[in-house]
Parts: sequence; C-alpha cells; structure tokens
Amino acid sequence: MSSTANHWIDLTQDRDTGIETLRARFQGHTHAYDAHWHDSYLVGVTEQGVQQFNCRRTRYQSLAGNVFLLEPGEIHDGDAPTEGGFTYRTIYLDPQWLERELSVLFEEAPAGSQLSFATTLATDTRLAQATSAAFQAIHTRELRIVRQSALDQMLGSLTDHLHWRARYREDPRLPRVAQIAREYLHAHLQYDLSLDEVAAACGVDRFRLTRAFKAAYGLPPHAYLVQLRVARARQLLSRGETPANVAMALGFADQSHLGRWFVRAYGLTPAAYRKRCSNLPDA
Repeated sequence: MSSTANHWIDLTQDRDTGIETLRARFQGHTHAYDAHWHDSYLVGVTEQGVQQFNCRRTRYQSLAGNVFLLEPGEIHDGDAPTEGGFTYRTIYLDPQWLERELSVLFEEAPAGSQLSFATTLATDTRLAQATSAAFQAIHTRELRIVRQSALDQMLGSLTDHLHWRARYREDPRLPRVAQIAREYLHAHLQYDLSLDEVAAACGVDRFRLTRAFKAAYGLPPHAYLVQLRVARARQLLSRGETPANVAMALGFADQSHLGRWFVRAYGLTPAAYRKRCSNLPDA
C-alpha cells in the first residue's frame, strides 16, 4: 500500500487475467489525479464520500453506491470536493479480455464495432454489489474458481450498461487538424517535440493547432503528450521494465521526471506500481 498524509492507495494485479484492482482513499478538498486516461475499461464503485471527476466534457459527482464506467482512452481527472473526502474501488479490465469473455453473453458483434458504456455514472445496486464482490475476490486472491464466478456475476450485471458502437479510425465530430496532431504525437511520443514541429505536420500555425486540439480532446498538445507517455510507461512498468529504462525510452529527462508525472496521474510512484504489478523488487 502507498500512502501520504492525504491519501492511501492499495493496488494488486491478477496473474491469470492481468486485471488490476485498486482501492484508494483521498482526504477532504484534495486534488486526487491530473487529467489522464487508461488503456483498460474501468468499472468502479464509490464507497464513501463524494468523488468528483470530469469526463466527456461533463463534471460528475459519484456518491456512495454509485458505479462509474470509463472506456479506454477517455480522459478524466479526480477531486475530493468535500471535507469528508472519498473512498473508492476500481477494476481495470483489459479490452481484449473483456470482449472475449462477453462473447458468450452477447450475440456476435457487428462488423467494425467495439464495446462501449452507455453511461459514465450509474445508480445500479445490483451492478455495484457485483462489482464490489468481484473486486474483493480478485484483490484478496481468492481461489481461481471463486474469482471466475465473481467476475461472471459482474459481467452479467454489466451487460445492461454495454452496447456495440462503430469502431472508427477517424471521428467525424473532431477537426481534422486535431486528429492529425494526435496521430503525430502517438507516432513520435518518445521525441522532444516542439509545437512548431507538430503544427507543421498539420499544415497550420501553432496557435490554431493548440486551439483545435484543446477543443477536441480537452487538453493542449503538450499535456496530451505527457499523459500519452505516462500511459505507455504504465504498460511497460507492468511488464517489469525498470523506471530508469522506461524514462529513457519515453523521452523523460530522467527517472525523477517520470516519477513526478506518474504520481500526479496515478497516485503511485513508478517503482511502487511496478512492484505491485510485476511482483519484482524495486529498481
């Protein structure tokens, strides 16, 4: 468990499925997380207090018993807006694992589609109880048959909140400039890019680029690039890569630089995250 004066975080990873479970507590009037995203589907339950976050251009307040549902790549943050703070538990589901497991519950997926949550915040007692039970079984490393049964119960409850949506390479709702810039950042994430360089790739000046990008994705290009690197760092650390090597591979100035951004996004140091997910000693 990782903790400070204002919060604690307890994270584990299931060896069979790669599913991560995280339980955390943040004290009152605390900024919990900077805007970031995950490569997983998130299914979480607020246990206590008011959990506030921004996602899909909307500010949500999740109360005790509410379920929050986030898709891979959805940018969100986290705050404790009240003195009582909040406590929550979350299950991180690998997209390929989820689609494979749900294939027996759903009819065959339409061509060119992917799973999507119908809502970001739900009041569903059955789903909340099933999610909490699945979390407990995985987090405490219950017998395999117990973990599988608990996950099946949760997936059965989750189907009411899932649907298939078109899988698109380009979102017609977003400006073409923003999409080109995003593709460029993903392709060059390890380099020390300048705004002028990204703007040139898009055929616009850097001021127009910044306005279009922030309007489309909610973050300016530089902040998006940092969070892209942090998300990739999370993947590499979970595979056992050392923080020093990850920092070097992703273009951070050094391990300390990676650590500052990683803590702001996930509340854990890179070494602590690596140790919990890979079962390897700190390095």
